[in-house]
Formats: sequence, structure tokens, C-alpha cells
Amino acid sequence: MQKSPSSVPDSNTSLFISDLHLCASRPNITTAFIEFLQHTASKAKALYILGDLFEYWAGDDDISDEFNMRIINAFKALAESGTQIYFMHGNRDFLIAEDFCRAAGVTLLADPSIIDLQGQKVLLSHGDDLCTDDAAYQQFRAQVRDKQWQADFLSQPLQVRKKQIEAIRMRSEQEKSQKSLAIMDVNDDAVNALVRKYHPDLLIHGHTHRPNRHSINLDGKLITRWVLGDWYEQGSYLVCDESGCRSADL
Repeated sequence: MQKSPSSVPDSNTSLFISDLHLCASRPNITTAFIEFLQHTASKAKALYILGDLFEYWAGDDDISDEFNMRIINAFKALAESGTQIYFMHGNRDFLIAEDFCRAAGVTLLADPSIIDLQGQKVLLSHGDDLCTDDAAYQQFRAQVRDKQWQADFLSQPLQVRKKQIEAIRMRSEQEKSQKSLAIMDVNDDAVNALVRKYHPDLLIHGHTHRPNRHSINLDGKLITRWVLGDWYEQGSYLVCDESGCRSADL
């Protein structure tokens, strides 16, 4: 989407969010998110969404759904106001593809991605591939991220896909209730391996729903790891500008 120079917000602020899990059954969070786009994100240069924007996404042929169109139209208005919007797949919405991004005015990012932020090298990730202690989840992740699996899944009728997703979600919730909190958190060795591969100054990710700021002292270099919060009870986001990064609540 082309933007005229006059339409770009006069700001160097970038915002980061993840794990909104938007769905029609949680209207208060949906309203809060749209207001966040209109009143907060519209003043920023860029908004980065690091996965799990939706509770689930069954395929881009569901764009015309009334709820989905509400979110798409809100993104489109934000993009047209001059804010750059970037989206990275999460474990709930990895089937979002080019049709959605085109309709919403969103740029799709690979996981992981490197960006420049105020001269700092910043590594972005959803974060689920860092939870390596959960072997069963990693096996499931590898299956559903396989291109052939996705093609076979998307070849089925939309309503069939939605029923399958609901069944998977119910099974996942049951399995999570039997797992320890430690297993569902990131593995330190996996984090260190990712940092060694990309050598960032800053790592930002979501997925674990455990917002915090961590310091990593690795190979003589101090790296900050920001974990983004979820939007189940209230919205939170990370603000990064010339003065650094800080967490904020709605």
C-alpha cells in the first residue's frame, strides 16, 4: 500500500502486541482492541503483531465473516492513516495468508525476523518454537506448519475446517491442564541458541502469556528479552521509541 509522505505519522514510536486471541465471544476485548488501533496505534509509526491475533483462523476464505471484516476494516483504516502494520504468524493463526494481508493493509513477517529499531538490532518471534520442553506441542507444530498438511487442510470445506479446529482446541485445553507451567515456558537453551544465531541487541516475543523483561548475559553481551502479555483480561503492549522500550496497559 502506497503512503504519501504527508500521511505518515510524525513519530518514531513502534508498538508491539501479541496473543490477543480475538473472537466474537469476547466482544469487550474486540472493542478495546479497535479503540487501541484508533487512539494509540494511529499515533505510532509502526505496529507489530507477533502472532495469535485471532483465537483461530480457518483460512482466508473466511474473510467475509462479519467479525473478521470488522477487524480487517479497522486495520485498513489504520494503514490508510499512515501507520505501518506488520503481522507474524502465531500458533492459532498460522493460516493467515496474502488475501487477508492485502485486504487489511498488513505486511506479513517471517518468524523470526530482524528489524532495525532506533539503531538497535531487534529480533522478533512469536515464541512458540522456544518452548522446546513441550515435545508433544513441538511435534504438533511441525505437522501443522508443513505446507502439504496446510494444502490438504485448506482443500476441505470451511465449515468442516472450523469443526476440526474446535476439536483441536478442546483437546489442547485438556492437555494444557495436565502440563506443568515450566514445560509451557521457553527453554533457556533454545533462547540462547536463537540469540547466538542472530546476535540481536533485543529479543521481543509473545506466546507464553507471561509478560516480563529479562536480561540475558551471553558470550559477554547483555541482551534484553521482552515477553509480551496476552489480551484475555486487559490489553497490554510494548512501546519503543528514542528513550527505549517500556510496557504499557490500556
